[in-house]
Amino acid sequence: MERATGIGLRAPHLAQLERERPAVGFLEIHAENYLAPSTALQAVERLRLDYDFSVHAVGLSLGSVDGVDEGHLERVAGLVKRLEPRWISDHLAWSISGGRYFNELLPLPYTEEALDVVARNVQRVQEALGRPISIENPACYLAFRHSTLSEPAFLGELVRRTGCGLLLDANNVFVSAHNLRLDPQAWRVALPAAAVTQYHLAGHAVNDADGEPILIDDHGSAVREAVWALYADFVRSLGEHPTLIEWDTDIPSLEVLLEQAATADRLTAGARSHACVA
Repeated sequence: MERATGIGLRAPHLAQLERERPAVGFLEIHAENYLAPSTALQAVERLRLDYDFSVHAVGLSLGSVDGVDEGHLERVAGLVKRLEPRWISDHLAWSISGGRYFNELLPLPYTEEALDVVARNVQRVQEALGRPISIENPACYLAFRHSTLSEPAFLGELVRRTGCGLLLDANNVFVSAHNLRLDPQAWRVALPAAAVTQYHLAGHAVNDADGEPILIDDHGSAVREAVWALYADFVRSLGEHPTLIEWDTDIPSLEVLLEQAATADRLTAGARSHACVA
């Protein structure tokens, strides 16, 4: 079976990946972990000879009204130039205010004003990188009362204004839909299929808040069955795209990650067969 699904490159697996070079679709790194020269960056450059890479930023703060931090953007652009990854992405969120960085991907209201801000920042990033980036939908735990657009509509308009791509995180869709009592299929119906460039898959935790479960996107466990099913729906309707298994806390063995990636490959092949029969 062709291996198309990638895994997040995490420090505990770096030596084993260098030594064994297992079959996997691609590797993804968080940009902010590799902005300074290090032995880890040197190892990534060696792996780059054998694997495609995705650079996933978490600190560009695309929803910040203060605009993009030019110094940070310059460092990310330098990493992109050094590695020449196939994909670059960041989140529909903000994490900087008044020069202060927060260790969170914070939500923003889905309004025309916020859309103007995000579009301006995305255009600035794409200008600096010389290529489009993909924007990931967030996991949401609350909704802003004054939002005037749905998340899929907001993302679709962002694509139209900037030419960016969309990184569709199936786990985030599932978490947001549960927490906000939305239909997860709304993303499949409303998003522009041609703009989707990647999928993300991850596990989530279930917290009990006064007897009402709240889902938390913690990237700390295997992908749940309901998320696998939603992912298969996305593949059938929005097409096949490079898919990533994210696992950032309680990191398992490399073999567990590779098996999760193989499951995604099998689901993709099944969705392809279903589409051919239909």
